[in-house]
Amino acid sequence: MRTFVSAAAVILGLLLAAAAVPAIWVDRNIVQEDGFVSLAAPLGKDTVFQQRLASAAVGSIDPTGQIPEPFAELVQPILDSAAKSLTTLPGYPAAWEETLRKSHRLNFTASGTAPSEAEPSTTLTLDVAPLVGLLTQQISDATKVPVEAPEQTLIDIGQPSQRQLVDQVSAYAPMGYALAAGSAIALLLGLIAARRRWTVLVGAGAGALVLAAVWKLGADAAGLAAAGTASGNEVADIFKSEFVAASSDRFGQWILATLIAGAVLIVAGVIFRVVAGAGRALRSR
Repeated sequence: MRTFVSAAAVILGLLLAAAAVPAIWVDRNIVQEDGFVSLAAPLGKDTVFQQRLASAAVGSIDPTGQIPEPFAELVQPILDSAAKSLTTLPGYPAAWEETLRKSHRLNFTASGTAPSEAEPSTTLTLDVAPLVGLLTQQISDATKVPVEAPEQTLIDIGQPSQRQLVDQVSAYAPMGYALAAGSAIALLLGLIAARRRWTVLVGAGAGALVLAAVWKLGADAAGLAAAGTASGNEVADIFKSEFVAASSDRFGQWILATLIAGAVLIVAGVIFRVVAGAGRALRSR
């Protein structure tokens, strides 16, 4: 009976862990604002993406009525020059980070961030207003005429169906912590109930290796599925491609950690078995 209880507890623990780890990763790296900003920040250094993003931001600027006629002809060359050197502008790092934060608040209104800045969008969007503000500041500095930047400049990067998926992820990802607690309790129960505890360690380690392989296959499949959905928007497609690659790399670190933990458990189980066997042999003499 103890063997059955132990085996069932270990299996239950592994099943709970299979769902808990990806859910916790998603919550910490995508649903939570700081994690999302950290994950997406390197996109700000991608030359091709930033060129497309700068072009989109420039296209949204319309200073008509704010710039006197004598300065009107100067605006476009200033914008073109600023767009080409966007990443070198002094305020760019802060503007890019604020772009990510504003965008996250639009897309993850259920993640604990107050959506007071704007109504939630029905699609996945980037709010590039901070970058537009940086570009309009270049106009103001060059013409000595104050130009008011818009509060919002939205670029669609996804479809309504994908937004619905994001809403579901926002709701269910935090449940991963409860699942992880249940997994830990189940594995501990399995260890306590086992007649041969080394078998629990080896079994849990082998299960961790299997889970790592399953997560890797699942992550690759999700990446391929995301890459296969072209939106026709060049900015959106580059953002999606780079974000998926960054997510895959970071989740890969968790998979590697699971592989190492699984190997350690197996080795610990084998050592425990050898030591216990040697102890019994000494006692029998």
